Amino acid sequence: MVAEAKKESNLVLIAALLANLGIAVAKFVAAALTGSSSMLTEGFHSVVDSGNQILLLYGQKRGHRPPDEAHPFGYGRELYFWAFVVAILIFAVGAGVSIYEGWLHYVEPEPLQSPTVNYVVLGIAFLLEGTSWVIAMREFTAAHRGQSLWSAVHRSKDPATFIVLFEDSAALIGLVIAAIGVWVSHATGDPRLDGLASIAIGLVLALVAALLAREAKGLLIGEGADPRIVGDVRRILDGFPAISHVNHVRTVHTAPDSVFVAISADFEDAVTMGEAETLIETMETQLKQELPILSSIYIRPEKRENAAVLKTGAPAPA
Repeated sequence: MVAEAKKESNLVLIAALLANLGIAVAKFVAAALTGSSSMLTEGFHSVVDSGNQILLLYGQKRGHRPPDEAHPFGYGRELYFWAFVVAILIFAVGAGVSIYEGWLHYVEPEPLQSPTVNYVVLGIAFLLEGTSWVIAMREFTAAHRGQSLWSAVHRSKDPATFIVLFEDSAALIGLVIAAIGVWVSHATGDPRLDGLASIAIGLVLALVAALLAREAKGLLIGEGADPRIVGDVRRILDGFPAISHVNHVRTVHTAPDSVFVAISADFEDAVTMGEAETLIETMETQLKQELPILSSIYIRPEKRENAAVLKTGAPAPA
């Protein structure tokens, strides 16, 4: 399951990388031939997207290193760091360059050449970006069936897939804006409008970067597992007669496909220390069998009233 998810995530990234590399070359050639500001902006956009996919692939590779003494829970959250870097790059390079180039072409407009080349390149780019978007959307929705898109993004612990989805969505919007900018500039004879199109593309990228940074920040700080996983943990533990009450189940993702769980459980008074040790081993084995995503499990025997005091700072109600 984990290996399959990793393979699908890599497929999304590689498809987006190949599409963006080809598109970037075509856009720069078209910008050089026609003098279009929005086309030049779109070229930088594709270069930034290509770099982002390379960083995410690098982050995935680094994140799958095994645990060691310095990092006993592994390196999985390194992917979250690179996801945050990607968001910064989209904002600083993608949006910044787009807005800057757009402003330059607005205050010092260049006469536009024949728009035919631009339209051809934009059409090809839309086809390639659309293909990448379909692949990303298909994999993302398959992994989050029954959830709205925004809820799925917020709950997702694998930034690689939703970053590509956001990037491709922004790219498709940018292509539409660029096409409108080229057409309106030629229709009115005012090349400054092409510069305004570049600024609009930059604002779209800035919005996408802000959304990605927000999600990456949450992952870096540490987010709990899906409530369904927590519910499954409680269900499994409730099946042991020796457990009178599950006080709390606290989780944190140490990687997209790895969860650390800390459990406080009240054991029946008749259970001896030796029996509790054997029982805890049995519970850990069953939890890992039914929930392979649980990479580390800590179970603490604790009286219900004591757990309530620790959680609230006040004695549990009678």
